[in-house]
Amino acid sequence: MPADIPADLKYTRDHEWVLLQGKTARVGITNYAQRQLGDIVFVELPKEKDKFDRGQPFGTVESVKSVSELYAPLSGTVAAVNQDLNEAPEDINGDPYGDGWMIELTLTSADELKDLLTAAEYEGYLKEE
Repeated sequence: MPADIPADLKYTRDHEWVLLQGKTARVGITNYAQRQLGDIVFVELPKEKDKFDRGQPFGTVESVKSVSELYAPLSGTVAAVNQDLNEAPEDINGDPYGDGWMIELTLTSADELKDLLTAAEYEGYLKEE
């Protein structure tokens, strides 16, 4: 498995990653996504307690190249928002799987987890793109 696709995470075809911690899912964008975007200069994230359905846009990430929507990988309620990204959106470029996390969702349906990709499946998906 490449180092830029951590094996302990789950992935979406929209290039978000998910770290499951009980009924909470920490969400961010993948290393592949941040490389495609280039230097990230601004992030718009939801507020705590906002609710999202899987696939619904929850925010945007703006780079020197473009503005891209972020999509909820799972349905849930926002439990935490990485406020540090307001001051340092470049953390997404520097550490997309660590300091660059975006939100934490309290999940409403564990059934949706089966639709996420494993690291190996995500790697295969990237090769198809």
